Amino acid sequence: MATYDVKLLSKREVAEGTMEFTLERPAGLEIRAGQFFDIVLPHDENTPKSASTHGFSFVNAAYENHLVAATRMRNSPFKNTIRETPDNTMVQVIAPFGDFTLHKNVAVPAVFITGGIGITPAFSMIKQATHDKTKHQLTLIYANDTPARAAYTDELAALAKENPNFHFVPVYAQADVQGAEKGRVNAEIVRKYVKDIPAAKFYLCGPEGMVKAMRSLLMEVGADEDNIRTEEFEGY
Repeated sequence: MATYDVKLLSKREVAEGTMEFTLERPAGLEIRAGQFFDIVLPHDENTPKSASTHGFSFVNAAYENHLVAATRMRNSPFKNTIRETPDNTMVQVIAPFGDFTLHKNVAVPAVFITGGIGITPAFSMIKQATHDKTKHQLTLIYANDTPARAAYTDELAALAKENPNFHFVPVYAQADVQGAEKGRVNAEIVRKYVKDIPAAKFYLCGPEGMVKAMRSLLMEVGADEDNIRTEEFEGY
């Protein structure tokens, strides 16, 4: 990993309560889709690390020209500060971290089960696989309470049209939406969309409680424990 000085270029809301931040991509930074990085905001020596530094999965894929992060916004010192940080402010990026990345064997199906802002590493990996035209069979089961709370659904639907190997399954707990499942992710939904559960490699990303619940569910429906990879998001 290395530390880079970059500009925070822009910010926008990508779902109800969710903000996206776009930063310069420094020359020489090599990443793999699914990894994560730290953003370090300007601070003085008395600022606690938790108020100046936060980790984010890359929303951008490796081939894209900017770094992009997204997060659920809440009343924390870091998030309050980055919300108010003006565009074009110099910040630091420490990157890359992690090995939550797509497996190489294209004969093994990949199934992403995510909730809320857990979509970010899955989105990055799906974009990269589509760009690279890999032969992976990709399934995304993406759970949210309502469509308004779900980030990047338009982009994911477009990827599903572009990539015949990618199947997008939105799941809404509190809304009836054509083409989506209603309720919570359960054994019936997993069995419906994953044809060979023991053979698939599963990627679980999101808040700790959701990841643990999905791991238990997958074990119940016959997933191979060695084929379950997880990325737990802190602070949600």
